[in-house]
Amino acid sequence: MTRPSSLRTHDLLGRSRPKYVKDGLTVHTDPNTLRRVTKAMRGGGRRVTLVPTMGALHDGHRELMRRARSIPGSSTVVSIFVNPRQFGPTEDFDRYPRAFEADLEMCREEGVELVFAPDVDTMYPAGFTTSIDPGPLGAELEGAARPGHFAGMLTVVNKLFAICVPDVAFFGEKDWQQLALIRRMVRDLDIDVHVVGVPTVRETDGLARSSRNAYLDETQRRQAVAISAALSAGQYAGEQGPEAVVAAAREVLAAEPALEVDYVELRDPELGPAPTIGDARLLIAARLGATRLIDNAHVSVTERV
Repeated sequence: MTRPSSLRTHDLLGRSRPKYVKDGLTVHTDPNTLRRVTKAMRGGGRRVTLVPTMGALHDGHRELMRRARSIPGSSTVVSIFVNPRQFGPTEDFDRYPRAFEADLEMCREEGVELVFAPDVDTMYPAGFTTSIDPGPLGAELEGAARPGHFAGMLTVVNKLFAICVPDVAFFGEKDWQQLALIRRMVRDLDIDVHVVGVPTVRETDGLARSSRNAYLDETQRRQAVAISAALSAGQYAGEQGPEAVVAAAREVLAAEPALEVDYVELRDPELGPAPTIGDARLLIAARLGATRLIDNAHVSVTERV
């Protein structure tokens, strides 16, 4: 006797049925089973939203989940994968914070239905050689300090798009260069996904939420506020022209000697040359001890009256 479809443990090809629990959280580690779940969702008229993360989730990620969950008729996938290909040989891959059970609990609290948590060998099996070239922008700003970082980032994001096939994907604006490169990749490769940037979530003192903030001791935590203060100073200087924006930000950073500043740059929103008038982005990278912090803010550059 044939089992009713709702009771079958395998599909007609003999594959085990992919797991999905309505109004509950299901964790997947295999790309093929997750792909079958999201395909079934889209076939049933639901939209799929994706929040890519490296885990160690904080309130910034929580806001991404809430934005994803707010799409009517959608189901949300949160990926949790510390991607080794975007870490350099001297960077913090081994000590990058990992808190998987706490991450799952946050996903449950936010009503996320699906978590994709593959291991490295699953994402990059033996013989894997393909990489996404980020182009010239990938060698500037963060790319100059972290060679190969953006190629690794774009490669894993492209794989996540192929596995989850989302309608909409959400990324934080704190990593503005990352967001700009993902948007360019989607445009250049005709990937059918809408990329949404979500404004940076900040602490009450202005510090941008980041998983790497966990590396800071109490003194460094206080010193790190100079970065957001520098961004605010740059924003206020916008009416004095682009050079004044950068000078104002640098003046604030110089007052905190513990900060080792890597760059302070004003660019257009797509990270081309700074405009003499109009919308711009002020980007800062600095180190406190062994911890590298980045942040950015919108600046309106106007003419002096």
